[in-house]
Amino acid sequence: MTIAAGIWATAVSGPHIAARGSAVDGFEAVLLDARLALIGPVAPVPEITIVVFDNATLSVPAYAAASNRALIAETIEALTRAQPKVIGLDVVLADPGDADIDARLATALSQVPTVIAAAGSFADEGRISDVARPETVLRPQPAFADVADVALVNVSTDPTGTPRYIPTVFATDNGVEPSFALSVASNALGIAPNVGAGSLDLGGDPIPLDIGLNMPLRLIGPEGSIPTYSAKDVLEGAVLKDLAGKVIILGFTATAFGDRFTGPYDDSVPGVEIMAGAVSQMLGGETLRRDLATRRIDAGVTIGLAVLASAIVLIFPLSTGLPLALGLLLCWGIVVLWAFSTGIWLSAAVPFVGTVVPIAAAAGLRYFIEKRRAARGAKSLEALKQFQSPLLAEMIAEDPTFLQQPTERTLSVFFIDLSSFTLLSERLGPAGTQDLLKSFHQVTAQAVEAQGGVVLNYMGDGALAVFGMLEDDQNSADGALRTSFALINDLGALGQGKFTVGCRIGLHYGDVVLSRLGGDRHQQVSVAGDSVNLASRLLEIAKAEGAVIAATDVFLDRTSAPAPRPADHIKPVQVRGREDGANVHFWRAQAAVSC
Repeated sequence: MTIAAGIWATAVSGPHIAARGSAVDGFEAVLLDARLALIGPVAPVPEITIVVFDNATLSVPAYAAASNRALIAETIEALTRAQPKVIGLDVVLADPGDADIDARLATALSQVPTVIAAAGSFADEGRISDVARPETVLRPQPAFADVADVALVNVSTDPTGTPRYIPTVFATDNGVEPSFALSVASNALGIAPNVGAGSLDLGGDPIPLDIGLNMPLRLIGPEGSIPTYSAKDVLEGAVLKDLAGKVIILGFTATAFGDRFTGPYDDSVPGVEIMAGAVSQMLGGETLRRDLATRRIDAGVTIGLAVLASAIVLIFPLSTGLPLALGLLLCWGIVVLWAFSTGIWLSAAVPFVGTVVPIAAAAGLRYFIEKRRAARGAKSLEALKQFQSPLLAEMIAEDPTFLQQPTERTLSVFFIDLSSFTLLSERLGPAGTQDLLKSFHQVTAQAVEAQGGVVLNYMGDGALAVFGMLEDDQNSADGALRTSFALINDLGALGQGKFTVGCRIGLHYGDVVLSRLGGDRHQQVSVAGDSVNLASRLLEIAKAEGAVIAATDVFLDRTSAPAPRPADHIKPVQVRGREDGANVHFWRAQAAVSC
């Protein structure tokens, strides 16, 4: 099972460590959004701002009547007066327009460092394992490309449509080209970027990159987390002082304009805000590390957790092993959350999927094993009940260590034997005698157990039982006395009018020693002590007195209710083997039976 768990975990981890898309990605997207919501938004760098052509801008008749390019040109002209570090125009100017307007826009673009968006078309949008390689690229008109930098604005989304990566470079027919965000950031810093296998160097702290030179996005927050200004206010000159020296991302957010994405903070996030967040990250904002090293950690932990958790479930009882295994997975989930708070993106979905399935399989196997053991145990217990008192058998089954060490207890001791058994056995013959003994033992067991007693031993035509053994019963003597009178009547009915079955019963209350007798492979529960000897001797004394029940004063002092009938006589007697005698109460057969 543990080998199968390791194979499963390896299969789950394979696509992840190679950055190939898999069914687990959708689950990871949900868990990643949960982490973003728990950790909360982060602050953008102060240099980054957004200017948008929003509904407020297009609600002004003059602006609504102008063409988009004329509006862009006028806005860039206004922004130039604020002397921004760079403008990132998140608009693809691919189609030719009015010559005069295009010329005006080209002139405006030439007055300030500007990066214009291009858009690539990809066969596999979700694959990040290789450097992004678009099949085709939609580029701005040459008039604009000649006066500004051009860079691809594509982002990489997960199965839910949420942006997760910004490619730093693209492999196109023109060679390796920097992305829109990277081009804006490098223009803002005045530094040529150095893109390595695991990081991006823009003169400050290295920015972590994933496989394929993709930068994991640390989404900043809900819409509006980055300072955003309406183009209307820019055109009216109201906010130019706030935009001085800024890095500006310019784009459309008006209804039916511009691209939008789903996100963990909003159902719809403008593309300009996603791009501005990526630029902020490159300019020194909060980063998110996910690379080959973190993916290897994910894979190693997944395999280790799967093997260890399934082994725990198989080794320990299901009630213990399953919570331990799930607790182990929960602990790793806490580690993943803590790591995310420090800017490290460890997968939550891969270890979960890679571990939960082996846990479930191991739990199912463990349940089947325990069910089979329980069934065998139930059969064994039923078999044990044929050789031990059922109550005693259940105690041994629940606690195999029961009475491994001798234990002193104070109990009611009950002895019984059949009277005139030798003559009766001669009359009944071997088969009849066997039937009589079987009926005698069965009736005795039923009567004793009905009062909470335990039959410890059958001795031919006799039996030994104790009351108060299973729990500290202060009224154990009452149960033993009721059993005695009930048995006299029950045994009298065994002859069915053909013969008479009589008995003698000895009752005493005192200290005894309970223990196991026998070797390691076969044992029986036994009781010993002076109290046992005295109860046994009472059978002889009852026979000498012509009585069926002989009970000591000590025993009767422990009863809480009087006997069904007063004793026929009471007398002190000498007990063989004891220096001290005993005061004994005797009941004869007629009195006992009539009760």
